[in-house]
Amino acid sequence: MEQTEKTKVYAEKGLLGKIKLWLSKKPLPSPTDRKKFDHDFAISTSFHGLHNIVRNRSKIRKVIWLAVVLGSVSLVVWQIYSRLVNYFTWPTTTSVEVQYVEKIEFPAVTFCNLNRFQTEAVAKFGVIFFLWNIVSKVLHLQEIRANSTGFKEAIDFLASQQNFSIAEFVRKNGFYLNNSTLLKCDFFGKPCGSQDFAHVFTEYGNCFTFNHDENIEAREKVSVSGRGLSLLFNVNQEEFTDDPTLGFVDAGIIFVIHSPKKVPQFDGLGLSSPVGMHARVTIRQLKTVHQEYHANSYFQIIKLDNWKHFHSHGCLRQALNKAESRLCHLLHKGKGIECDLQKFYNCVSPTLDHIEVNELCTMGTHNSSCPVPCEETEYPATISYSTFPSRKALKHLSKKLNQSQKYIRENLVNIEINYSDLNYKITQQQKAVSVSELLADVGGQLGLFCGASMITIIEIIEYIFTNFYWICLLFLLKIPEMTPGPHLPQNQ
Repeated sequence: MEQTEKTKVYAEKGLLGKIKLWLSKKPLPSPTDRKKFDHDFAISTSFHGLHNIVRNRSKIRKVIWLAVVLGSVSLVVWQIYSRLVNYFTWPTTTSVEVQYVEKIEFPAVTFCNLNRFQTEAVAKFGVIFFLWNIVSKVLHLQEIRANSTGFKEAIDFLASQQNFSIAEFVRKNGFYLNNSTLLKCDFFGKPCGSQDFAHVFTEYGNCFTFNHDENIEAREKVSVSGRGLSLLFNVNQEEFTDDPTLGFVDAGIIFVIHSPKKVPQFDGLGLSSPVGMHARVTIRQLKTVHQEYHANSYFQIIKLDNWKHFHSHGCLRQALNKAESRLCHLLHKGKGIECDLQKFYNCVSPTLDHIEVNELCTMGTHNSSCPVPCEETEYPATISYSTFPSRKALKHLSKKLNQSQKYIRENLVNIEINYSDLNYKITQQQKAVSVSELLADVGGQLGLFCGASMITIIEIIEYIFTNFYWICLLFLLKIPEMTPGPHLPQNQ
C-alpha cells in the first residue's frame, strides 16, 4: 500500500517523478558491496599507483605511495593548467615565403597636388585654408585651439554663410584632373587618362586614385617587371596655390601606393616628387596573413558603411565618426561628417581626446574594437630622382606644349611606378600550438606522471557516475525513512 502511494506521488511530478520512480525500484547496495566496488576499482584501474596504496599492508608504504600519487596528480594538474594557459594566449610562428608568378596585381596609387586650391577661388574665400586645416586636424586626432590664427574669422564667415559646405567647395575649387593637368598617362604601353582615376578626399583636398576598387573586373595586372605606370603631371602653380603659414611650402605631387581594397593614408606613408624632377619608384608586394584567433570571424561581423572591404583604418574612422555623431549630434555625409566650426572646437576635439586617452577605439589586435583583417597587402617602395627634363628634352617639351622653358621646369612632374620583380613575399602567422598538439601534450603529461590515458579517464568517469547513482538512491530511499513524521498536537 505504501509503495503504491509513493508510485502515485512520483508519477504526478513529470520527468523528475519518473526518474525517482525508476530509482525507487532499484535495490540500495550494502556497505560491503560499496567497499568491494572501491577496492576493485583501486586494484584494476589503469591509473598507476592506486593499487600500491590498497595492496600494501605496511602503513608506512601506504603513506609513501599516497604521497607519490598525490604529488603526481598535483604535478599533472599544474602542467595541464600551464599548457592550457599557453594555448589560450595564442602564440604564433611566422614563416616567410617568396612566390614567383607570371602576372601580379598592380596596386592602387593615389595622387594629390601639394597646392590644394585654385588661386582665383581662394582669393575670394581665403578662410578656406583654415577651415580645411581644421578638418584635417580632426581626421588626424590633433588638438584644435580656439586662439589659432583665423579661428575668429572662420567663425564669423560660417555664421554669415549658413549653407556653406566645405566639402562641396573643395570638390569644385580644388585640384582637378583633366588633359591640362595630366599631360601623359601610360600603363604598360597602353594609354590611359583622367577617366581611369577615381576622386577621393584626403587632407590634401581633391586626390585621384588609379586602379581603384570601384571596378574589380578592370583591375590591372602586370606581366613584365621594370614597366608599369608612367605619368606626367602639370601642377600649374599659377592656377593652384596654398597657404605657406600652414606649412604648405612645396610644389609638386604627393602620392601613396596602397592596396585597391584600402583607403589611402598619407600620414607617414606619402611619397612626394617636386617639380622639375623625374621620380622612379620600384615596388614589391608584401602579403601578411595573420593568425586565426578563437574569434577570427569577428572582423567579418563588422560591416563598414562606406567601404566594401574591411580594413582597420576604415573601421577606426567609422568608430570615431559614430562616437562623434552620438556625443556631438553631428550629421554624417558619406565617408565623413560635417558640422559648424564651433562644434568642432567645443565638442569634437575634446571627444577625440577622451577617446584616445581612454583607448575606447583601438585597432591592430584580435581583441581590439577594430581587429586586424585576415590578410593585408603592402607595397614597400624605393624611390630615386633625376632632373627633368634634360636640356634637349626641355626644348622639345617647350615647343610641344607651347610653354616657356621656365614654365616647364617649375610645373611639370614625371613619375614612374613599376615592379622590381614578378614575385611577392608572403609573411604568414600561424598558431604555434594546434588543437591536436595540445591534446598530445596533455596526454603526454598524464602518461608521464600518472600512467593515464583516455581509457583511464573513462574508468574514472564511470567510477564517479556509479557513486553518484548510489548517493541518489541513498537520498531517495534511506533519508525519507530516517526523517520523522509530523508531530500531532498534544491536545489532540
